[in-house]
Amino acid sequence: MAACALNQRLICFSNSYSRTVTNPCSTCLPPKANTQTAESCVSLGLSLFSKGRVKDALVQFETALDLDPTPREAQAALYNKACCHAYLREGKKAADCLRTALAEYNLKFGTILNDPDLASFRALPEFKELQEEARLGGEDIGYGFRRDLKLISEVQAPFRGVRRFFYIAFSAAAGISLLFTIPRLFRAIKGGGDAPDLWETAGNAAINLGGIIVLVALFLWDNKKEEEQLAQITRDETLSRLPLRLSTNRVVELVQLRDTVRPVILAGEKEIVSLAMQKAERFRTELLRRGVLLVPVIWGESRVPEVEKKGFGARQKAAVSLPSIGEDFEKRTQSVIAKSKLKAEIRFRAEVVSPAEWERWIRDQQKSEGVTPGEDVYIILRLDGRVRRSGKGMPDWLQIVNELPPMEAFLSKLER
Repeated sequence: MAACALNQRLICFSNSYSRTVTNPCSTCLPPKANTQTAESCVSLGLSLFSKGRVKDALVQFETALDLDPTPREAQAALYNKACCHAYLREGKKAADCLRTALAEYNLKFGTILNDPDLASFRALPEFKELQEEARLGGEDIGYGFRRDLKLISEVQAPFRGVRRFFYIAFSAAAGISLLFTIPRLFRAIKGGGDAPDLWETAGNAAINLGGIIVLVALFLWDNKKEEEQLAQITRDETLSRLPLRLSTNRVVELVQLRDTVRPVILAGEKEIVSLAMQKAERFRTELLRRGVLLVPVIWGESRVPEVEKKGFGARQKAAVSLPSIGEDFEKRTQSVIAKSKLKAEIRFRAEVVSPAEWERWIRDQQKSEGVTPGEDVYIILRLDGRVRRSGKGMPDWLQIVNELPPMEAFLSKLER
């Protein structure tokens, strides 16, 4: 649980305790009977969560809140309780816990923004509401990243500031020279014994004026390039925070998969994307060697509510099992192949969480590349999470196999 990584700040208590908890996730033991404290319940809850026993962990965090916790213990219990609710897809309950921790126990909103265990919660409308409430309350809700964009831009274009200095300095020099040249130009036009040469003076004025125009145009062009660069950095940051659901049902953000996979985003109508996925099956082994992870995004999927039947009308899923020995060999072989593909599916594709956020990012990317928003496109990412290339329609999988080096290759190491 990523909340475990917060133990130094959330769970380590003051020196008034007889011991210091340095790693609650690994050292905590179940409390003895009748000796429960808020601290022990939080520690036990973290241990249970790390073992996948989310509902049991939730009980422990709730118990901690009933045992007269200190403010720091209450903050830890509420925060980790919210992580449990997020894992169980209970967005409203998670938001309520975080709201209380923010308002009453000094939880920093940046913690919510960066914890991978809350990735699924950040994709929900409840997070947007909480973010707006925090913004109105004066909290840093993540827009601080935009204050660092110019620093990142300077790193990528280190001489932009120097160029701008010369643009301004030379423009100022040309402007001052032009101020002195204009009166001389008027005198040359009027003529007289001591009047300067008309063509020479007009030439000097034209040179100064032309220099100012060119330098101002270069300055504006540099500004435009910086804005485009800042927009690209913003898109890269937004892309890194988009959530995915893995086959284990765990929700992660794309940034957590860096250096591990090369996501290939397939965006389009359902039939087109499904056909592209089927064609990818022919190259599954080679694509897996290259770390390819398929990420299908269906246009309009976010507007189609999922209807799940519950109660007596629910249709039970048939259990998947191998045929018995008495059945024919071909059928049994097909079933074995199906099960093998199912295991490989764990590494071959992922499901998008919050399709609307994914669609918004893809459409912004299409606009930046001059593609009509809503067209069928594919986007191949590098191991470091940046866009490698993109194109209209669906990809040529053979070309991708030939283009991408295997994960163990030297070129792949350079990509990280």
